[in-house]
This record gives sequence, C-alpha cells and structure tokens, in this order.
Amino acid sequence: MAHDPHATHASADDEYLNPASGSGHEHTDANVSMIVQFAVWLTASAVIVHILMWFTFALFVNVRENTGPAEFPLAIQQGPRLPSGARLQAKPANEIADFHRREDAVLDGYSWIDKGAGTVRIPISEAMRLTLERGLTSRPADASTRPSDTEALVPTDASAGRQMERRRQ
Repeated sequence: MAHDPHATHASADDEYLNPASGSGHEHTDANVSMIVQFAVWLTASAVIVHILMWFTFALFVNVRENTGPAEFPLAIQQGPRLPSGARLQAKPANEIADFHRREDAVLDGYSWIDKGAGTVRIPISEAMRLTLERGLTSRPADASTRPSDTEALVPTDASAGRQMERRRQ
C-alpha cells in the first residue's frame, strides 16, 4: 500500500485502523490469479507425468513378454547355468537332520573299514564296553627310565617353559 508522506496520524496503526482513509487490506499481499495458474500447471504436469509413466511401464511389460526368436540359440540348448560361488541351503533343518542320521548310523552300526586287514567298525557303546572289560594297554614300567621321587623334569626359566631339565629337590 502506498503511504502518503503528508498525512498525519497519531500513531502508526491509525492508518490501518481508520476505514475512512481507504485502507481495508493490502492488495499486494498475494496474487490470487498467479496461485490459481500455478495450481493448474502443477495438476497438468502431474497428469502428463503419470501418463508418461503408464506408457513406460506398458513398454517394459511388452519387452519382458516378447516371445520373439532367442538371441543366443546355443545358450538355450545348454540350459541354465549356476554362477560359481557359495550356494544357500534350500532346507537347512532337513540337511542337518540327514547329517545327524548319517553320523548316528556310523557311530551305532557295524561296517568294514578294511576287509583285507580284518578291520571293522563297531558301535561306540560296544567299543566302550569292550575297553572296560579288557582294560587299556600301557607300557611296561621300567625302573631305569622312570625318574626317582627326588628327581623330576621341570621347565627351565630361561626357555620360558619350552625346554625341560631334571632337578633334585
């Protein structure tokens, strides 16, 4: 709003509060026609973009469903090839159950290890029972190789325990 430099007002608000001076609202605050024009252009742009996207996706679907001749007929005859590298397990719970079943069959079953040498595999529980019945084999106790009670092997201080020496106590 244009201010009259020659007008005298008691306060700065008198100019806006006095309807007789012809001031009701500011006419330069917002241009309504520009706001409406912006909204129309924004709506038209959104519609055009959506239509272009629809045609683009229709083109993608058409390219994907193209049933023309194969570009590489020799590659189709070979079948699909898997890339090199690690494979994910299809059903890990089933695979671990199968693994445990095979391991239990080895531990709890009889089988030949070497038929020519007469070596067999027996169940682990049977092997433990036989070991308890027969006892474990050991070396014969030889007095000359055993250290006496006063003489024992201890690690040396200089070698940080890597070498042993006999010390009398």
